Amino acid sequence: MPTPWDDWNHVLKIDPDKELPDGVTYGDLCATGTDAIEVGGTMGITEENMSDVIEACAEHDVPLYQEPSNPEVVIQDDALDGYLIPTVFNAGSPFWITGAHKEWVRIDTDLDWERTTTEAYIVMNPDADVATYTEADCDLDADDVASYATVAERMFGQEIVYVEYSGMLGDEGIVEAAAEGTDDATLFYGGGINDYDSAYSMAQYADVIVVGDLAHDEGVDAVRETVEAAADA
Repeated sequence: MPTPWDDWNHVLKIDPDKELPDGVTYGDLCATGTDAIEVGGTMGITEENMSDVIEACAEHDVPLYQEPSNPEVVIQDDALDGYLIPTVFNAGSPFWITGAHKEWVRIDTDLDWERTTTEAYIVMNPDADVATYTEADCDLDADDVASYATVAERMFGQEIVYVEYSGMLGDEGIVEAAAEGTDDATLFYGGGINDYDSAYSMAQYADVIVVGDLAHDEGVDAVRETVEAAADA
């Protein structure tokens, strides 16, 4: 069955806890040509700052998704195209594999299943907040990552496998291994993409590149370069 991300090359992730550069608006970022906006972050996320960003982006014609870091910040908003929910396959704490998800189902008895999709995260940067937060085992080689990707797709039926290097540019060999470990799942890559070349290098192996900090650090033109690279790869 086709999914929206089958046709994506580029996702722009906006962190509600981070400021935008002077003069840059959420509308400007929505107009970069990215295939989708994902609103989410690890630290400092609240219902209020999530809602503010979602409302600002909802005014523009680009697919809009929330990636909540915990059940308490899930926003019920018809403007959202859906929810992309991380489940960290190499988490040291089972809470981030199924525990947080159980809590969401317990809290929200009317969960919108039609718009909810899990992402099989493989976290690779031990210094990243997400690695600390989830107690992730980042000491993985290419075979480990390929195997996690296969387990996610074949055993757990995940539509999205996400190799996450948040805060640094990853190892192309690791991303290539993840690609080889999947057949039908869409491979997302995120982490350290800061220009055309880094975007192009990762987009050679990943189906979708996710760009985040660049929007907050550099602004619109830099993001637009990565959109072009993802399309060219």
